[in-house]
Amino acid sequence: IFINQKTASAESSADGTGQSATISTGDQEKMPSVGLLPGETVVKEGKAAILFPSANEVFYNPVQEFNRDLTCAVITEFARELLAQRGVKVVLPSEQERVVVSLSEETNEAEAQTEEKNGSEEPAVTACVSPNLLCQRGLRVLEGLAASGLRSVRFALEVPGLQSVTANDFSAKAAALIARNAQYNGVSHLLHASCRDASMLMYDMRAKKDRYDVIDLDPYGSPASFLDAAVQSVSEGGLLCITCTDMAVMAGNSGETCYSKYGSVSIKAKYCHEMALRIILHSLDQRAGVYQRYIQPLLSVSVDFYIRVFVRVFTGQATVKNSASKQALVYNCVGCGAFHLQRMGRRTSNGKHMKYSAATGPPVGPECEHCGQRHQLGGPIWAESIHDLEFVQKVLSAVLGNPCRFGTSKRIEGVLSMVTEELEDVPLYYTVDNLSSTMHCNTPSLLQFRSALLHAGHRVSLSHACKNAIKTDAPPAAIWDIMRCWVNFTGEKENFEACFTVREDANPQSRKRHLTRFQENPQAFWGPKARAKAGGGISADLQDKRKKFQNKRKNQITDSSQLKTFPCKKFKQGTCTHGDECCYFHDSEQTNEQKTE
Repeated sequence: IFINQKTASAESSADGTGQSATISTGDQEKMPSVGLLPGETVVKEGKAAILFPSANEVFYNPVQEFNRDLTCAVITEFARELLAQRGVKVVLPSEQERVVVSLSEETNEAEAQTEEKNGSEEPAVTACVSPNLLCQRGLRVLEGLAASGLRSVRFALEVPGLQSVTANDFSAKAAALIARNAQYNGVSHLLHASCRDASMLMYDMRAKKDRYDVIDLDPYGSPASFLDAAVQSVSEGGLLCITCTDMAVMAGNSGETCYSKYGSVSIKAKYCHEMALRIILHSLDQRAGVYQRYIQPLLSVSVDFYIRVFVRVFTGQATVKNSASKQALVYNCVGCGAFHLQRMGRRTSNGKHMKYSAATGPPVGPECEHCGQRHQLGGPIWAESIHDLEFVQKVLSAVLGNPCRFGTSKRIEGVLSMVTEELEDVPLYYTVDNLSSTMHCNTPSLLQFRSALLHAGHRVSLSHACKNAIKTDAPPAAIWDIMRCWVNFTGEKENFEACFTVREDANPQSRKRHLTRFQENPQAFWGPKARAKAGGGISADLQDKRKKFQNKRKNQITDSSQLKTFPCKKFKQGTCTHGDECCYFHDSEQTNEQKTE
């Protein structure tokens, strides 16, 4: 089922994906026929070497190497599971003897039936990383917003069992660069460059025979405009990899904008980063439900300046009915920060059938029972688990088994280790410093507070989304009882019973091992960088914008006599009562001249 492309020529893509690289392929080595143009530099990441215009004609952010490394690791494990059902065993150079393990009993049965059906006619084969081979039963991958094509080139060079990779970008300059990078890395037979609108490209591939097994969307800002097309054009059980960098919107700064994009109102609360993950999952599930499809989250992470989710998409009318009971509204107290969740729907088992009904509520009164303040209403959000811990453990094991595979392996190990320790069925979290700020007291250590919750019989974990977060199934009343006891513990008059003796199980393994769980700033101004222009090229550097629009208060006016150069607004309105004593000037002629200018 593999095709050797060492001597063949890469033909144009026959799947209607637009412009494609039509360059004859060679060996794995970089092709000498592709030379550097004036001003170009070579950017190396993973196994890829990318031609990158120093003039910033396409978008590239080196800080997101962790994003790309994690995506390669997740797609590899996804390919291992999916291709096992197609009779293909996926291996990497460092794990030749690794046994393919499926995630469910149904998958095991399907795999067994596939092997039984194949028999001697179609024996199981092995898929490994080789840029000279195409796997006809392999994955069809789409990167909708590819820019320089670095991510797609890394897929072609590092992920085994691929049939094709389509790297699309709306910019003609970016698409041309993708084709050159494919040739430069010797993967033109596998990687096809496309220059189309990403949504229209995905809409054209909605037919079942044309759908992609993996769709990766990493836009500058919001992916909202691409989600409807993405949930339709991914195959049955296929993988969606979505990045959101519009964190100001998703973290509560603009709740109305968040609702217009994702159908959910964000709240500016301490748990805003996990809520952002649950907002994008809610939006994906809602849009998939329109087409009788539903999502299964595999991994959801909040890192640096963005969030990243990996979900599988399935079709099933009966399962879609569960969608309402998987979403919840959030009641957040503006005073103490206590929160409650209200499910949007209710489902109960009635023998062999499931009964669906409206949810009952609300879970809170008009005022918070703890501090008497009002509640904010946010959501709906995804209220189920945001990870598949069994799948995450497989990705973690693969990274630990080959730590030299990725440049950010230590950070991947730290983040995924924390993910495996998180409570699956507990949405959102508290922060110890915010609880202490509400009580106006010293802050207990994480181990002390975790120990107190464990002594009280509650479950507790940390969260990868925030350093001092506490996820627990304890109700808000129990948390505030512990905090009141802590105030007494530190010398106040209240008298409550709680034990702050540090327990051994209060310190998770990821913390004991001092794993790199939260990355320090890698460089100055390491955020999302500048936005790419529609016609190609990058907008003005962020530093230039800072010099132009910010630091306005560095040259503040200290002498009140300098204010005489500014017109008095109240004088122009006829309401100034200071007369000649006003620190602003009252020259009506000069005011009119400035107004005319």
